Amino acid sequence: MEKTKIVYLDHAATTPMSNEVYMDMIEACGNIYGNSHSLYGVGRDAEKALSEARAKIAKAIGAEASEIYFTSGGTESDNWAIKGIARANRTKGNHIITSAVEHPAVLESCKALEKEGFRVTYVPVDDKGVIKYAELIKSISPDTILISIMSANNEVGTIQPIRAIAELAKANNIVFHTDAVQAVGAIDFDVKEMSIDAMSISAHKLYGPKGIGALYVRKGVRIEKFMNGGEQESNKRAGTVNVPAAVGFGKAIEIAVRDLEENNKHLRSIRRYFLKKISEAIHNISLNGHPTQRLANNASISFEGVEGESVLMMLDREGIYVSTGSACASGSLAPSHVLIAMGLDAEVAHSTIRFTFGKSTTKEDIDYVVERVRRVVKKLRSISAIRIYKNKVEL
Repeated sequence: MEKTKIVYLDHAATTPMSNEVYMDMIEACGNIYGNSHSLYGVGRDAEKALSEARAKIAKAIGAEASEIYFTSGGTESDNWAIKGIARANRTKGNHIITSAVEHPAVLESCKALEKEGFRVTYVPVDDKGVIKYAELIKSISPDTILISIMSANNEVGTIQPIRAIAELAKANNIVFHTDAVQAVGAIDFDVKEMSIDAMSISAHKLYGPKGIGALYVRKGVRIEKFMNGGEQESNKRAGTVNVPAAVGFGKAIEIAVRDLEENNKHLRSIRRYFLKKISEAIHNISLNGHPTQRLANNASISFEGVEGESVLMMLDREGIYVSTGSACASGSLAPSHVLIAMGLDAEVAHSTIRFTFGKSTTKEDIDYVVERVRRVVKKLRSISAIRIYKNKVEL
């Protein structure tokens, strides 16, 4: 029996750990076993490794090491940033501004704050997923204390005008936070130069380990501590830090920044090839998101007349792994809130597949995927046509 080829095209959900990261983590697991908060030798070794990892993350985004706080991942970083900043600045106002296409970690945090009496404005986006800047400006009021807009969308890849939004927030004395989980390693960042006050990052989007992330908070920004207990992370987040994971995170972000230009060049080439091939092979499809202002690895495609979930499951049998949208919302039967906010109807939203490529994706992989997607879509459309025809006859 012929072995099924495996092609992983869901790098926006998570990435396979790179060998360089793996080797550094293995060494840390074996040799750096102390508690980084202990004062004796092996504890100091752990603290040294933690400090080196923190410095690498800070360098990658133009921050200071003291402004980097380790977390369990992007979701925690988003929760901490939004809730912590809002609560710490409540005496100044109770209004938060975000966008309609944010990650669930941001949207659900805002909804939780609404129950505490905060007022939240969800700024709409255009049909390409770009925030409506004029609406953002109109949303600002004297009691606005926080603006949180993602750097790049996890479903359609659209990149937001973060620099302009951050400058707008600064001019109005409002704290600006960005969820950069999808963007770090794909876009150049200098948080000081870009006037970013807080930023969420996650290692597993960068070919690093799961379960470790970071929150950058500019010095002077008021934020409540996330967890009570010990005095870890400058007394802002209690709990023993996972040193081997932090070491892996530091290595992963170092590599991502080092190879950013080379990786993006490869990913843009792969995406162009994919879009050319799939548009030639399958009719009645559309690309979602901004045509140029987007992450290099993302192609969100709607296939008219099919259910995205059916496509996903049939491709899974072929060893092809893709997604219908955000991995954090994949258990929901509701259409993508991102696509709906962009003006797509529910039927089109349900017909959408997100292909996100990685640095190991080849043109041979794309050829394999396109041919099998063509077969799957053709089969599903034929079934759909028969069902529609029968329904019409019955009517």
